[in-house]
Amino acid sequence: MKKYNLSLFALCVTLAIPFNMSAQQKFQHPTTPIRPVTDTLHGVLLTDNYRWLEDGKNQEVIDWTLAQHQATVKYINENYPEIPGLKQEITALIDRDYTGPDFMQGTRLFFNRKKKGEAQSKLYTRLNGKEKLLFDPTTKDPSGKSAMSGNDFTEDASMVAVGVQQAGAEILTYYLIDTKTGKEVYKPISGVYGFNFAKDGKHAYVTIRTKEMVDKQEPPKTYWYKLGTDLEKAEFLLAPEDSKDVAGIWDARYADLTFLSEGDFYSNTLSMRKVGTRDQFHKIYSSTEFQANPDAIGNKIYFLTNDHAPNFKIMACDVTKPDFENWTTLIPEQETVIDEFAVTPENIIVRDKKDVLSRLMLYDLNGKFIKQLELPAIGSVSYISYHRESNTLYMGIESFTEPYSIYKADPKTFKWELFYRMESPVNTKNITASIVFYPSKDGTKIPLFLMHRKDVKLDGNNPTLLYGYGGFNVGQTPSFISLAASFVNRGGVYAIACLRGGNEYGENWHRDGMLFNKQNTFDDFISAGEYLIDQKYTNPDHLIVRGGSNGGLLIGAVVTQRPDLFKGGICAVPLLDMIRYHKFLIARYWIPEYGDPDKDPDFRYLLTYSPYHNIRQGLNHPTLLVTAGANDVRVDPVHAKKFVAAIQNNPGQISPVMLYIDFESGHGSGKSTQQLIDDQEFQWRFMMNLAGIK
Repeated sequence: MKKYNLSLFALCVTLAIPFNMSAQQKFQHPTTPIRPVTDTLHGVLLTDNYRWLEDGKNQEVIDWTLAQHQATVKYINENYPEIPGLKQEITALIDRDYTGPDFMQGTRLFFNRKKKGEAQSKLYTRLNGKEKLLFDPTTKDPSGKSAMSGNDFTEDASMVAVGVQQAGAEILTYYLIDTKTGKEVYKPISGVYGFNFAKDGKHAYVTIRTKEMVDKQEPPKTYWYKLGTDLEKAEFLLAPEDSKDVAGIWDARYADLTFLSEGDFYSNTLSMRKVGTRDQFHKIYSSTEFQANPDAIGNKIYFLTNDHAPNFKIMACDVTKPDFENWTTLIPEQETVIDEFAVTPENIIVRDKKDVLSRLMLYDLNGKFIKQLELPAIGSVSYISYHRESNTLYMGIESFTEPYSIYKADPKTFKWELFYRMESPVNTKNITASIVFYPSKDGTKIPLFLMHRKDVKLDGNNPTLLYGYGGFNVGQTPSFISLAASFVNRGGVYAIACLRGGNEYGENWHRDGMLFNKQNTFDDFISAGEYLIDQKYTNPDHLIVRGGSNGGLLIGAVVTQRPDLFKGGICAVPLLDMIRYHKFLIARYWIPEYGDPDKDPDFRYLLTYSPYHNIRQGLNHPTLLVTAGANDVRVDPVHAKKFVAAIQNNPGQISPVMLYIDFESGHGSGKSTQQLIDDQEFQWRFMMNLAGIK
């Protein structure tokens, strides 16, 4: 791959290469003034032509944003025609009667349900053989644009705290509900980031993060709150010194302990004290490189940790001797990756991952391996949990072509019974799925999920959608094809690349795609595109890409590094200005993943791939729909705005690069039924037309 140095930022060679072009009309986007701001950063002179777009409250920026959005909607509606049957398929999947699986809290049963025509899911309980509605978010917001976003129960499940976000803002209001009557017990608490009931059921650990705090990049603050009192009277407990760090405090459910964890995304210091006391916290573990996560049961504490074990291991100690020097390795690190475990009175069940497929392994309480558990269905295990009160083991299984299912069993017999199966109108009878491995630029084997019709012809002309994420230790797992089936059933190939930066092969896999290794993530994705072309699945005129958030950074990077490889795609809620990313909203959290631009080595590496700074002047880039949410508290829409402005003003740009702003949403969660239908139809219509599906 050809490399470009910093001098190219200033070049304006008109290389208007008309690749990947169609006969559609030219995109008439609003003009964007260039107002240069020049900084000297670590001895490098950088000019930012669109710094003025960072002021989202400025009326000129507001007007520009709306004009860009309206031009995008008009252009797509005029040039990307409706796909027959597509909206009906999307509506059938999203707007239908849906009841989620029962989940137990103590001895009580709860579930979520959304009926056809309803805007949001509601929380129910089963009580004395009858179903009872406990909470309906549309009673708080009749527009349907406020959604439940998390809940927490007291230990006896007599009360539930339900978090509600409005218009995707992720600034929550918590409602405290009696789980027998459905009535609000106390007045709501607003500006909340986290809520955990204390063991006594009379207090809670409440973490406050208001929009004002986000805008000022202040770290969240956690308080000891007595239910029913004014929050102003709550006792302050802790807050990280720097908003790049995280902290949490909680009471163990099955032990009389309170834990305190402080650190960043990937390392922590862990302390504990006796529950219900104001004793000094006792530090039991501390690392700036590794993490340990506790699960206290009776007089034992179990830890899932990657301390000198990148594939993770399980350690344990006695409650009376909790210091790290007294921890013993119960289940050592394996060649496979340990994702989670469940401890029962009989045994320990470990969910591990081998070549991106998850399994269940059985150990005795002393850590001796017994056997691999046979699964009741074909698929990958998505989770394992043990409900102590009912002595029941629950397991989720998922595959590309079969909807999500949950099985339960006694931990002695492991006779699995189907507990729940998600019903879906999606037609997968003619779809086949596989996992293949391809070499990246440096020879590393990368897993790739492939879904297509059984009668696909490898003639190099199939419309193909390539998806990737590759960051934050978040990996790809086999999951139901869902809405992508509409693309595949019309002749498309759907590919998901398991990029470095995720957790597919443990912490080493993650570290190989973060900080100064981030280019590996982009190389993995580019190599996936080359593999799909080499294997005759598709060609550059039919290969489109999609990614969001960290995956939006991925899309921005690969289309600026290899504009010849892709027809275009969707770059959703993206990070694109990697020199200033840490200055907006909660983005300091991500310094451990990307690096700190205020430090010279980090700055210089970030500059090599920051999409906003690597737009090649005079060169045409692929067609892009760049989306952002106006209420996003994670990734500021300024990234999308500045990138689109810069690429539109590129003298060699011919293919349309369009800005789409969701003015009633944030990073993507909490949308109403109709919002989801409209958004998905708009985006899939764009992608299908772009890839060549009519």
